[in-house]
Amino acid sequence: MTKNLIAAISLLCMTIYPVAKSFGQYAIHQEGEFGIGLGAGHYFGDLNTRAKLNRPKFAASMFFRKNLNNYIAVRVAGTFARLGYSDIYNKYNEYMYRRNLSFNSNVWELSLQGDFNFFRFMPGEPTENFTPYITFGIGAFSYDPYAYLQGRKVYLRPLGTEGQGSPLYPDRKPYGSTAISIPIGAGIKYALNERINIGFEILHRITTTDYLDDVSKTYVDPAAFPPKPDGSPSDALLLSDRSYEVGEPIGLPGRQRGNSKQKDQFATAIFYISFNLQSYKCPTAK
Repeated sequence: MTKNLIAAISLLCMTIYPVAKSFGQYAIHQEGEFGIGLGAGHYFGDLNTRAKLNRPKFAASMFFRKNLNNYIAVRVAGTFARLGYSDIYNKYNEYMYRRNLSFNSNVWELSLQGDFNFFRFMPGEPTENFTPYITFGIGAFSYDPYAYLQGRKVYLRPLGTEGQGSPLYPDRKPYGSTAISIPIGAGIKYALNERINIGFEILHRITTTDYLDDVSKTYVDPAAFPPKPDGSPSDALLLSDRSYEVGEPIGLPGRQRGNSKQKDQFATAIFYISFNLQSYKCPTAK
């Protein structure tokens, strides 16, 4: 009886082992991930020529990343960033401080990027669950700069503060509300487990617009800004040259207001969490 029982158990083990081994050969395949993140955005341009990081504002993003292999991925991302700056922070430069311009803008960006991991990244594998990476791509974004005048929020683009659209300056056309961005950046990511990753990324954008801040060329003749029907100065006139608020006006026609030879830029720093999309590969038949 005992011999028969031992023989039965041995036969059962011999039957189960190949099946269990076969199931153990099923491999988890990381197809990609989707994620969300929060952080800060910062502007660089005619009001922030020294690339100071003293006015960060809220930013957020969401993305889908498709893995091509363990090192390379393609990403589609949507980003929101609130940007802004003021000449009151330019005390090191007397002219810029007296210029007294300011702006804010909500930026919405959609981008396509390529990601390149420095290390093999395999969530769930203790020795391959971390990597730094670089990323670059192309995007498009919308923006609409505004400022506050006597407590009122006033959008700057329709005003043509540098003579855009005025018959006195036919070569200055109104600028659009969208532009192209070239995102370039780097980050790190860490897999908490097979399903969840966390990461941090800094992404800088070179853009095709010099009007993110509504400042680019020179001051124009006040005659380009007709008064209101009641005879009071127009918002365009009051916002084209705000030096009168801090002292003697400096906005003479033709005097430099911005630097048209250099486009505006912005950056984001984002902490994110992402969730892996997985599939299972069957063992190869031999």
